Amino acid sequence: MDSFDWNEVLMEVLTALTSPLNLLLLVICLYLLYKICTPQTIEDTISKPVEASLPKLKRKDFTIEELHNYDGKQNEGRILIAVNGKVFDVTKGKRFYGPGAAYGVFAGRDASRGLAKFKLDKETIKDEYDDLSDLKESELEEMREWELQFSEKYDFVGKLLRPGEEPTDYSDVSDTEPNKKEL
Repeated sequence: MDSFDWNEVLMEVLTALTSPLNLLLLVICLYLLYKICTPQTIEDTISKPVEASLPKLKRKDFTIEELHNYDGKQNEGRILIAVNGKVFDVTKGKRFYGPGAAYGVFAGRDASRGLAKFKLDKETIKDEYDDLSDLKESELEEMREWELQFSEKYDFVGKLLRPGEEPTDYSDVSDTEPNKKEL
């Protein structure tokens, strides 16, 4: 039976390390291992502020003018979007809907027309109440699909009021369970 020679193993490892490519790979592996195993410093933690989550918004209905106040720049940065007459709190998706984000044009507005037509410009999204009566059936269906996605992902906070419409009294409705007749 042959005995195991540690000297031979050590010589082979040293020979392998003399290759520049092997040395580079070893250095990269050691650096990555260091980054993975090293705990974050206090400076790293301070430089990355943790966003305080806003309390859940109480149910209420909004006029189009009131909705404009929830564009991510006012009201503690809260972002509301209306889709098909329903208002959703999309603050947790601010990387999509916040100021300067890809869908930021929808923040504080009725996004129904823009979602139905796949348009992200301010000309498509009206500043006054939009009854959507001129949309094609295919566009209305697309808007309903978006409404469904919003209702599954974001909190329903109320309705978008038509001009002259009175708001609903939500005082007897639980904030944790949506009122199905309002949806």
